Amino acid sequence: MSWLVNGLLGLLLVIATSAFAAAPAKPDMERGARLFDQGDPSRGIVACASCHGAGGNSEIPVYPNLAAQPHEYLARQLHDFQIRPGATQPRRMAADSEVSVMTPMVEALTPADIQDIALYLAQQALSAPASAALPELFEPGQRLWRAGAADRGVPACAACHGPNGAGLPAQYPRLAGQFSDYLKEQLTLLRSGARSNSPVMQDIAGRLTDDDIKAVADYGAGLR
Repeated sequence: MSWLVNGLLGLLLVIATSAFAAAPAKPDMERGARLFDQGDPSRGIVACASCHGAGGNSEIPVYPNLAAQPHEYLARQLHDFQIRPGATQPRRMAADSEVSVMTPMVEALTPADIQDIALYLAQQALSAPASAALPELFEPGQRLWRAGAADRGVPACAACHGPNGAGLPAQYPRLAGQFSDYLKEQLTLLRSGARSNSPVMQDIAGRLTDDDIKAVADYGAGLR
């Protein structure tokens, strides 16, 4: 009987040791900062800051602000730009079902790289937020944000993204201070199906008109 007990104890020790070894390492914010600011030329990784700005504060509207986005959300988006094993295309595409410029940028990133970069960005302040630019769209944008459009099955944006657009960590992104052009582009991609990594948002965007998208994107950009 003793040999059986010893054998079981040995097996449990092996399982426990293997589980510990397989546990994901804690994200390293300093390493994430280096990758974001400098990239890693030896692996063909371009510095993220060259497009998204210092600390994730972009100065170019076609490149989104990444500062202060939830860590989990950012990591998920970076993964979705990659082509996963067995797939022929990523879950996040560009217009006309073309591969996004982001896909080659993230192709060399490991899961650890992604977690490190995402943690770094989540801790950065959004110091250069975008602004609303079209006063005539304030009321329709606010109405959609706060109340949605019940007659078309459109829920209020605030229900998930918050009344001030701060988002909900681990689930919904921060939209406040994001460039309106970028928000319009993403809603349009979701509506067309080119961006297919959020079934809920695809359904909602499919119920929005061009005018809705323009108004709510401008309103979201102006939130703080």
